[in-house]
Amino acid sequence: MQIGVLTVLFQNDPFEKALDKVKSYGVSAIEIGTGCYPGNAHLDLDGLLASESARKEYLDLIKSKGLFISALSCHGEVLSPDKATAQEADQTFRKTIQLASLLNVPVVNNFSGIPAGAPGEKTPNWITCPWPPYYAEMLEYQWNDVAIPYWKYAGKFAQDHDIKIGIEMHPGQLVYNVETMLKLHKNTNPAVGCNFDPSHLFWNGVNPIAAIRALGNTIYHVHGKDSYVDPINVDINGCNDTKSYDQIADRAWTFRTIGYGHNEQTWRDIATALRLVGYNYVISIEHEDALMSSHEGLSKAVELLKKTVMFEKPGEMFWA
Repeated sequence: MQIGVLTVLFQNDPFEKALDKVKSYGVSAIEIGTGCYPGNAHLDLDGLLASESARKEYLDLIKSKGLFISALSCHGEVLSPDKATAQEADQTFRKTIQLASLLNVPVVNNFSGIPAGAPGEKTPNWITCPWPPYYAEMLEYQWNDVAIPYWKYAGKFAQDHDIKIGIEMHPGQLVYNVETMLKLHKNTNPAVGCNFDPSHLFWNGVNPIAAIRALGNTIYHVHGKDSYVDPINVDINGCNDTKSYDQIADRAWTFRTIGYGHNEQTWRDIATALRLVGYNYVISIEHEDALMSSHEGLSKAVELLKKTVMFEKPGEMFWA
């Protein structure tokens, strides 16, 4: 397994300077945004698609720093009821898949998206319970009329380009837990799998080790990010929380650097579970800790992962 960094952290730096910063932390991989929510500060999607020489120059620069690209990411709203938003996200997604194929990057990360609750509605609707009965009807529409048809098409498009899709389970999206992730995978295309980010599971009360075991070989990419769940605030209001992320003392949960939400043993168990299901690729650190500087947060995340991730292949069981 290898450690990487999502370069959105250094979006205000020129690309080469960002690469130098990433390399200084002793990691080997980068994940790069191509548009939508991650932005495209370090990648010209249309320019690289149009020019083989530009692609070669881009890859040569990355290789010269001793790095490689683990994934391209374009988390967006591909199922949005706003046609312009959905079309822009879909276009960026398809272009990203095409570029990933040309760059020999095996995974493109995205969200599942979230549709409206019924035809003609103008805003997305995240359903979290089956009652009143119209919620169940809305879910039927969202899955059968919108999500499954789109992801069948998207999965086939990715499969045709020899690319795997990593869907990041995220509350507020149609795919937000193991059950919904496996439902999408089973009802669409084998190319549609998971970008496993434990931070979104922690604050929903999910055990990430159990989630990894259930997802198995549908995990195509992994994010390294933690969450701290505040037991006092949760005891009062539960885990769902719409307060601004900067109201940390009053929130039920907040994103933290690896090790500051859950201890080292938890991350050892995550690494072990990933190895048990056959995942041997990259853990890409996504820094979103408002209580630390970028440098300190990333440094501490890398330090802990270096102690918990297993880098070498298992040895021969000479004792058995």
